[in-house]
Amino acid sequence: MLESLRENLLSDVDGDDLRVVVISARGPVFSSGHDLKELTSARGREYHTKVFHTCAEVMTLIQDIPVPVIAMVNGVATAAGCQLVASCDVAVATEKSTFATPGVNVGLFCSTPAVAIGRAVPRKVAMEMLLTGTPLSARDALLHGLISRVVAEERLEEETLAIARRVCEASRPVVALGKATFQRQMAQGRDAAYATASKVMVDNLALRDGQEGIRAFIEKRKPVWSHAAGKAHD
Repeated sequence: MLESLRENLLSDVDGDDLRVVVISARGPVFSSGHDLKELTSARGREYHTKVFHTCAEVMTLIQDIPVPVIAMVNGVATAAGCQLVASCDVAVATEKSTFATPGVNVGLFCSTPAVAIGRAVPRKVAMEMLLTGTPLSARDALLHGLISRVVAEERLEEETLAIARRVCEASRPVVALGKATFQRQMAQGRDAAYATASKVMVDNLALRDGQEGIRAFIEKRKPVWSHAAGKAHD
């Protein structure tokens, strides 16, 4: 599944027509993580290393590609599945959805899911999830910042696509620049983050779409985006 997800994420990622990615699943399980049958000693250390390398690559890719990635969750998200939700830019879930890192209960601590989850929820919440494997309800996941919104099951697709459409209304290069900057500054200290963000604001103003948006606001009209990374000035 990870290989397929990586291929899908990279497909047309630089094309102007790709504006947002939605990850969803059919059935009662959004993602239960790795297949434990593939993690036995019979597979060997080299295979295990490859599995977790690929997983880390996919989770990183979600945050590094220039378009927003939305998780549409209707069911159980455990271990690497919970990691996947935490890695997405936005996550919409139904009221029946649950989120857990139960690896500790089968002797495999969820150390790689902890990277994403520990950056999405408060530390003590993450540690309780990791140490006990106890699931979070959708409401608790929302409370702690693991997901963005909880909706009724019958409204899941409608609410998720409404967010996706709002994203598509904005300029692609502006969104790409903003997403990349957000990820970068979150890994920095306060002063470095302000330095990074201040420079990017100036870079954003130099974009053709940056100036188009300002002109449209002044002229009280809707902006006409080029969706190209061209500059209005140096």
